[in-house]
Amino acid sequence: MRKLCALLIVLISLNTHAQLNITIDGGSASAIPIAVTDFVYPDGPLSTDISEVIRNDLARSGQFAPLAKDLLVEHPGADDDINMGTWRLLKADYLAYATIQSVSAGRIEIRFRLTSVADEKQLLALTLPIKTDQLRAGAHFIADKIYEEIIGVPGAFSTKLAYVTVTENASGVHYQLMVSDADGFNPQSLVTSKEPLMSPAWSPDRQRIAYVSFEQGGSAIYIQHLKTGERTLMANFKGINSAPKFSPNGDRLAVTLSKGGNPDIYSIDLNSKAVTQLTTHWAIDTEPEWSTDGRRVFFTSDRGGKPHIYQIELASQDVSRVTFEGDYNARASLSPDETYLALVHGNNNNFKIGLLHRPSGTLQLLSKGPLDESPSFAPNGSMVLYSTKNDQNQGVLRAVSLDGQTTNDLVLSDGSVREPAWSPLN
Repeated sequence: MRKLCALLIVLISLNTHAQLNITIDGGSASAIPIAVTDFVYPDGPLSTDISEVIRNDLARSGQFAPLAKDLLVEHPGADDDINMGTWRLLKADYLAYATIQSVSAGRIEIRFRLTSVADEKQLLALTLPIKTDQLRAGAHFIADKIYEEIIGVPGAFSTKLAYVTVTENASGVHYQLMVSDADGFNPQSLVTSKEPLMSPAWSPDRQRIAYVSFEQGGSAIYIQHLKTGERTLMANFKGINSAPKFSPNGDRLAVTLSKGGNPDIYSIDLNSKAVTQLTTHWAIDTEPEWSTDGRRVFFTSDRGGKPHIYQIELASQDVSRVTFEGDYNARASLSPDETYLALVHGNNNNFKIGLLHRPSGTLQLLSKGPLDESPSFAPNGSMVLYSTKNDQNQGVLRAVSLDGQTTNDLVLSDGSVREPAWSPLN
């Protein structure tokens, strides 16, 4: 047996060089102008600029156009009289401001307000007590509340990303399964290996990540428990063990196995480890994706001659084809409301991220290619995260808004990053 070469390092922060650096490009013409002033803190400054984190969160969403810092000519506190004329002149639709007070050693209290400039109406008031080592988390929480109040759906700034990094040094190539905040900060290594790691997938409760490892030579599927650091081997059959996806209630994994001689979709019960075959066909069936009610599974199959997306009704076993346009459609990711499927769309060896509007069957392209892959929907349905190559042929993660007008690149300074998975909201 080959020597195990994966080293589990659970929830240990990496050096700063492993952090994903983010750049924002473009913006929607309909983005909402908002002023997020510097929060008033008499005992300051704090180690993290909370207001700047909020501004960056809102800008990354593509839904907001935060006023530039040099335009923030006034910095009101939570109980101050606001000169709305100033913000009308600056053409801000909304004003976000706060006062920060020290409560005790290592603890502060943020008194936050959100106001509509046009009608001078306060929309949101909250008091947030946090520790001073939780400043970024507090900022993401406030940005989520702003987003939900104005847009009407939950924000996704407090969520997490899972991804795989690939770096090379004198000792060889190294793979790491990573988790970070949605903006790339606070990276943590879950698994390191000299053999490939692939296909991370979140459980609905965000407490586990399933993934594929080649540390024993062939592919095997593991579940990593984030709190305890334990991991469980779920599938190590002869042949292919790949593409795990948790069911919506978290009690099963949909996977691709070739233990019967041909790659098919199976379901594994997480308690009993009982394996149930879902598809039976001579073609290659792979890359399962659950419907939100757990009654259907979307998957990639070449049973029609070329790779396309199909779905199977689990109760009836009825299989139907979902995509028809182009030579290649694979790796489906379903939006939370099931209106869209994000997928890899290929023609003439040029692979782009497509967005299929399921009610109409219309396909929209979100990326330019030529080697874009692994789409993952934001848990609020606002953006699609995928992996691509930049101008330096470096693997990066890119998040794109559904209108294609706003993109965020998350770049690893000393290596490549791939295989992204966006966590659920909770």
